[in-house]
Amino acid sequence: MKKKNKKKNFSRIDAFLEMPKEVVSDEPKFTIIGFNEVLVENYKNILEYEDYFIKINTYIGVVNINGFNLKLEELTQDDIMVRGKIDSIDFENITDEEVK
Repeated sequence: MKKKNKKKNFSRIDAFLEMPKEVVSDEPKFTIIGFNEVLVENYKNILEYEDYFIKINTYIGVVNINGFNLKLEELTQDDIMVRGKIDSIDFENITDEEVK
């Protein structure tokens, strides 16, 4: 049985109210601040966590954050702030076939 997600569709009402897409959908939003901070909004869970590597599962794929002295800060149900020396951010897409 599939769970229904209320935030899945961007409706005409949302457009009329000028709601940001990331607020009413499951699409993640990444805010990169210099080479030391990344804010990830709309994530599902943390898959792996080391001080040099963080793997985060989102609704559209997996995000790998690589660097040194990485720390998870300001962790909430919807947002993660990663701080440290960030070298790279890699994205792994999930195709529709992999989800099924």
